[in-house]
Amino acid sequence: MKKIALSLGLLAAFFVNAQSIKTTIDLVNVKDDKVAVTMEFPKMKSGDVKFHFPKTVPGTYSVDDYGRFVEGIKFLDNKGKEIAFTKVNDNTYALKNAQNLSKVTYLVNDSFDEEMDDSKHKAVFSPSGTDIETGKVYLINTHGFVGYIDNMQDVPYQLIIQKPTDFYGTTALVDQDKSESTDTYTLANYAKVTDSPLMYTKPDYVTFNAGGMDLVLGVYSPTGKYKAADFKENLEKTVIAQKKFLGDMNTNKKYAIMLYLSGMEEPHIKGFGALEHHESTSVVLPEMMPKDAIDKTITDVVSHEFFHTVNPLKTHSEEIHYFDYADPKMSQHLWMYEGGTEYFANLFQIQEGLITKDEFLQRMSEKIANSKNYNDTMPFTVMSKNVLKDEYKDQYRNVYEKGALLAMCLDIELRKLSNGEMGYRDMIRKLSQRFGENKPFKDDKLIDELVTVTGYPQVKDFYNKYIAGDQPTPYAQYLSLVGVEAKKQETPPIFWFIKDPQQTGFDDKDNAFVFDESSALSPFSKSIGFKITDKIVALDGKTINVQNIQSFVEYAKSVKEGQNVTVTVLRKNGDKTEKIDLKGKAILDKMTIETLQFKSNPTAAEQKLQDQWLTGKK
Repeated sequence: MKKIALSLGLLAAFFVNAQSIKTTIDLVNVKDDKVAVTMEFPKMKSGDVKFHFPKTVPGTYSVDDYGRFVEGIKFLDNKGKEIAFTKVNDNTYALKNAQNLSKVTYLVNDSFDEEMDDSKHKAVFSPSGTDIETGKVYLINTHGFVGYIDNMQDVPYQLIIQKPTDFYGTTALVDQDKSESTDTYTLANYAKVTDSPLMYTKPDYVTFNAGGMDLVLGVYSPTGKYKAADFKENLEKTVIAQKKFLGDMNTNKKYAIMLYLSGMEEPHIKGFGALEHHESTSVVLPEMMPKDAIDKTITDVVSHEFFHTVNPLKTHSEEIHYFDYADPKMSQHLWMYEGGTEYFANLFQIQEGLITKDEFLQRMSEKIANSKNYNDTMPFTVMSKNVLKDEYKDQYRNVYEKGALLAMCLDIELRKLSNGEMGYRDMIRKLSQRFGENKPFKDDKLIDELVTVTGYPQVKDFYNKYIAGDQPTPYAQYLSLVGVEAKKQETPPIFWFIKDPQQTGFDDKDNAFVFDESSALSPFSKSIGFKITDKIVALDGKTINVQNIQSFVEYAKSVKEGQNVTVTVLRKNGDKTEKIDLKGKAILDKMTIETLQFKSNPTAAEQKLQDQWLTGKK
């Protein structure tokens, strides 16, 4: 029996390999920061084919054109002869009479090296990007390395990583090769390929089991400042709380987190954050962050990505399920995919005792304030459907502000309707039971499905007014139901370049302050002709660097109303960057902000609903 079983196993393996796309990524013979990739195909069924790299990938909501990082591409027949092709655009190659196509070879450049230069193309968000640092680290977001052929996305892939023998690959994939120089993985289709990032570096990882799920955390810290073990305690506590919060909604048996810490040396990157996958998350943060700040980010940001295992990775519309990498069609429901997930990432912390109820309320208060920097009357469904278009993409980040608040208000609405028996989490659980990873819903029918799973037609009224409609969401009205009131207060006058100083970033390549393009300019900045894309390098001759940021901020705080001020900026002018001085008289800006607080004497009904909201108990 053993001999027969082994023979059948070998036969099955041979059959899979013969029918799969064998893709080899060579991390050993790397030259000029370029990695060689070879893809070998089973027999072609069509003479005319198109070969693609992704224009974008799920979870990024931006046009990235990963094919622009590829060079030296060659298509070869089964005799090794080159096949002529036409390059349609950065991502697509057309071949005619390609029935004998056997393989394609090409070199891949990494996206990190170009991240600070967005003069020709918007930078790729770092966690969805690629990094090739010979002898140090290889961040392999597979969509940046592996392409596909039209009508062959459902063909299995055999992914082979040739690696230095002293490197370890952090991934959720299972290595089927015992060799120390080669890792081999089998993936069901191209969607699974793009859903499976890897990070290869010198071994630094920890493993543990949380609620029946095996988790691995791999860390790359260029100076060795941090080790994976430094973050285990906080991560373990966070994941256990998440698993408890989700209950049967999460069925993951394994999960991998790739934590890439960016140092002060090249490559210089700016897109810090994380990107979700079914069984893993790629995270990019600055190494200079204090440990407690990284721990907090893991709790806030990585938990957000983990909650995506429920929505949209397992519960989603047809646009996501049948994702078109070459010509993507976007869903209307970022309010749920990103907004609802962001709400979960905060709600679980109060319900599982990781933060206090005052801290939770402060977070919601900040989201209300931040949401005012965006168009509050733009229907979220319209923005979501068109998020890749220029006129809508600047509104995208509101999914983490207003999107989360919409989920919060819908949570309160459901609890009011059900006398505390049902909330937003219950609705998502029922939706995930009705649909699932292999059963998408129709995008324009979601609201009808939500009415079905909740049993409340009022959900459709909420949706039509505040999500698909143009009515601003009455946060105060909903929060009052759970014993929360808004208090207005005026901040002391401040001198800064944008209305919300918290939306200031730092570019360590140019030693400059930079700003989110959705940020509102302060009255002073408007008066001197400052542009939101300008980079501030000096104030009254006082320059900025990592070491003196605090003293620079203190100087800005000391500026008086009417004082003559000179702001030195770097401004893009076509292909050139100019350093110019902008001069004017300082204008100190007062802001009236609303803060949320729990009522000192809520009614019995308000207190009951508040307790159910914050504890999740019925």
